[in-house]
Amino acid sequence: MSQQRFFTRARELNENATKASYEVATLIAKNCKSFSEGDFIEECVMKMVENICPEKKQEFANICLARNTVARRAEEISSDIKRQLTSKGVDFDFFSIACDESMDLSDTVQLLIFMRGVDDEMNVTEELLDLQSLTDQTRGKDLFVSVSSAIDDIKLPWNKLTGIITDGAPAMAGERSGLATLICNKVIEEGGKAMKLHCIIHQQVLCAKHLKYDHVMKPVAEYEDVVYHNDIRWLSRGSALQRFYSLKKEIGEFLETKEQPMRELSDPIWLADLGFLVDITKHLNVLNTSLQGKDAAENQLYSHLKAFGTKLQLFIRQLSQTQPNLINFSALQEIMNSFPQDNIRAQMSKYAAVITSLAGKFKWRFQDFVAIKNEISLFSSPFSVAPDQLQLELIELHCDSELRSHHQQLSLVNFYRQLDKSRFQEIRTLKKMLSLFGSTYMCEQTFSAMNFNKNRSSKEQNTHSIDRGYSRKCFTQICETTKNKNCLNYCI
Repeated sequence: MSQQRFFTRARELNENATKASYEVATLIAKNCKSFSEGDFIEECVMKMVENICPEKKQEFANICLARNTVARRAEEISSDIKRQLTSKGVDFDFFSIACDESMDLSDTVQLLIFMRGVDDEMNVTEELLDLQSLTDQTRGKDLFVSVSSAIDDIKLPWNKLTGIITDGAPAMAGERSGLATLICNKVIEEGGKAMKLHCIIHQQVLCAKHLKYDHVMKPVAEYEDVVYHNDIRWLSRGSALQRFYSLKKEIGEFLETKEQPMRELSDPIWLADLGFLVDITKHLNVLNTSLQGKDAAENQLYSHLKAFGTKLQLFIRQLSQTQPNLINFSALQEIMNSFPQDNIRAQMSKYAAVITSLAGKFKWRFQDFVAIKNEISLFSSPFSVAPDQLQLELIELHCDSELRSHHQQLSLVNFYRQLDKSRFQEIRTLKKMLSLFGSTYMCEQTFSAMNFNKNRSSKEQNTHSIDRGYSRKCFTQICETTKNKNCLNYCI
């Protein structure tokens, strides 16, 4: 009996050590750390164990965190995720994809393909479908071959593909031979119907760049030490403007001491333009931030966009009044108060015209989302007017006071989840909206992580500097997995 307990205990220790190795490999991968950090983590853990619970030294020594082991664990975890995704894909009623390609630091084009699927129980799965290095050409048909192989590899049925979203580059969104067009044609051949969408964040940035105001940005960009300004990333432009505006007095005084005065800082009209640009970019950046994030549903993104369009109309009315209302333009209001005798008020009609033009850009840019606005509205509010094929079921829905109450109390997903499948079969098909991507945010985020990992200086810096929170997670995970929670009293 004691011999049996001995072997059981030994097997349990080995299983715990292996599990701990997998858990730490997962943390290393999630935190974008080098696989070689496993050796350093192991060295730190052993030092702590020697001082806290030396009797457990052998148990912790059994945990292998060598570079090759961590790399192998990461590959095995990746393969397991792919197996799970293939298994889940069988149950998808609808799915869509998000695609983007970018040149990495080694001048290799990388194609990212994300997938979002929804099953009959309204469970949404969002996962990286594939990452492919493109060594040859990157025409639409080349991208199509890569995406097709990724979809076929996990046996997803093409007729269940509801949409594809891209960044709008010609190879991606070309009307005749772009990736999105070829994908939609393939879906039609398979008996389905898919929509092609242009990333809502990318379109918003393109609209924002319509506000050039080069006569303001050029002098501001000359003083890059204030804060980094990147013309491609609109958020950086807003940050640079805001920082420059908050330090305009100090910048002016400093340049005076250097006998390089900045004449624009004494020009009320230029300062008014600066204040207006600071204010409008702040509103645009709030919109940009609200559109970012993982798992954002199409209806949520569209509601942010619709709200911003309404705000633009409000701004136009406020600036067009005989006595302009600048409650939403605090920087511009401050400039007006600083120069009450100057005729800055005449500028208000110009600013109203700029926002009118911006509103027109937004309306033109988002035609693909406007085309499906009825479906988005119906999904968000199924108690509204519906197409003919849904009207009978909607009558049932409208007359059910209990369901009306649930719609107000439950989240949208939970509301659809509790609808009777046989009674509301057609209405439940609206769940396809859950499968649609509204942006390529996940692709942009992944490319950022990839570039950071491939940057040699960043990797070297990472190797010699492990943040406290990450270290604590690794040590905690090891202690919990090996069932040595008493060691957790040690504070990293």
